[in-house]
Amino acid sequence: MTTLNTYWQPTVVANFLHTRAGETRIGESLTVLAALTDEALQAVAATKLEHTPSARPIALLGVPESIGPRANLGRGGAEQGWQAFLQQFLNMQDSGRLPLTQLVLAGSVDCADLQAASLELNPAEASQLGELRQLCQQLDTRVQAVVQQLFAHGYEVILIGGGHNNALPLLQGLASAQASQVAAVNLDPHSDFRPLEGRHSGNGFSYAHHQGVLAHYQVVGLHEAKNSKATLDQLDDAGFGYIRAQQLQQLSMRKVMPSVVRSVVEWALPFGIELDVDAIMQAPASALNFTGVNFDEACSFVRELAALPQVRYLHLAEAAPSCHPAGFETGTRAAGQLLSELVLTYLIARNPQ
Repeated sequence: MTTLNTYWQPTVVANFLHTRAGETRIGESLTVLAALTDEALQAVAATKLEHTPSARPIALLGVPESIGPRANLGRGGAEQGWQAFLQQFLNMQDSGRLPLTQLVLAGSVDCADLQAASLELNPAEASQLGELRQLCQQLDTRVQAVVQQLFAHGYEVILIGGGHNNALPLLQGLASAQASQVAAVNLDPHSDFRPLEGRHSGNGFSYAHHQGVLAHYQVVGLHEAKNSKATLDQLDDAGFGYIRAQQLQQLSMRKVMPSVVRSVVEWALPFGIELDVDAIMQAPASALNFTGVNFDEACSFVRELAALPQVRYLHLAEAAPSCHPAGFETGTRAAGQLLSELVLTYLIARNPQ
């Protein structure tokens, strides 16, 4: 029996549920993974395939940390995104009309010790910043170990962070499980292609490219005033493209997505959908943004890409309830709602009626 207890912990649904007589919440009907073992994953996958033989099971996984954003000299708060999601999603109605059959609540990466250690460090101090980046590298190992096991057993993954640093272990885990290079499309004003200066939320894709894992990468909504010259030069040198934020303003998401979809089809590789919550206007995120895309456009981005057969994961990064201008409680509701709707958008696109 192969168990990753060191890196994984289950989710106790009862801690989040608010039930009502005569109604069924998603948390009451959702399949919950009790143990991260090969045997458990095989058994759950077999049950799911009985219902829908042509569809892969989809694992919901959390990474409650803000190590990566703080190691990137940003704000904390992303460790709260997973809990905000669970509070909202598990209490939504299972109306019998949503494609939940393939969904598995797969718990979270156990990183509480790393998160606690990170809060003792001041990124303004050079030596402590280095320690933060070492903690982020340790987190990479844990996340990759969990997602790689899920991918290897045929699961798609919806990962809710946590920082955008978790793109690297996602890509590493997918590439290892598929024995193939992989690709990604990222809705983000930042390219996250910063120099290889130690791990943080701003260089997951540059590390993945450097390691030979990431063969193709496109950023949608990149803001050229929010990326350094060195970062954009590196992106150009790698041969990766982007659609500028100003192009989105002029053309709309609906008009730019067909070219993005064509590129992904031409890549002919397993790929991941990356979405930094700070791309969404006024969403509670580590880097709050008042000029991004609206929520409907974010859903359109996910919907168009999730309909492609090559997709293997959805990564929703950097939702940070405490960064909402109205405070933590409002931020928790807002983050929970938008994360839940993005997850449902992915599920519906993967299971068209």
